[in-house]
Amino acid sequence: MYFYNTFIMKALSKILFILIFSISALLFSCKEKVEYPIIPYIEYVNFLKIDNLQNFDDKGILKFSFTDGDGDIGLAPSDTLYPYNTGSQWYYNLFITYYEKQKGTYVAVELPMTNNSRIPVVTPHGVNKSIKGDVEIELNINNYNSPYDTICFDVQIADRSLNLSNTIRTPDIIIKK
Repeated sequence: MYFYNTFIMKALSKILFILIFSISALLFSCKEKVEYPIIPYIEYVNFLKIDNLQNFDDKGILKFSFTDGDGDIGLAPSDTLYPYNTGSQWYYNLFITYYEKQKGTYVAVELPMTNNSRIPVVTPHGVNKSIKGDVEIELNINNYNSPYDTICFDVQIADRSLNLSNTIRTPDIIIKK
């Protein structure tokens, strides 16, 4: 009788294990594959001024999210040949325009140092290349040659296929001069 009960208990345990494993596999295999358009898309997340303890603002961190259907976001340090060569419009893949609010109107201002940057390669491994993520970048925010204290940024990215994303604009940023 003991052998029979042990045999039944082991069989029921195996059946229960197979049942739980099958249900788990079924639930996880039903997960829908996320796909995005191949043109990058960006959305503003936030902007944080960095306190420099000298009673004026000079830097901030911009955060935005992105999606890309074929995952070709980013440039490697070795990507310096055409069309990504120095001096080319595609050397950078993150384009940032600095604006000052001058007498109620936003005016694009060229700063001595560019805020444009190169996002590193973030292409995922595997068959599904769709990607979603966040970018944070430190920016110069104080134009010391200007009396204006309200600024904003326009932001756009390009993928390696040279597809340009939509352009986003930050809310007004009030800086201490």
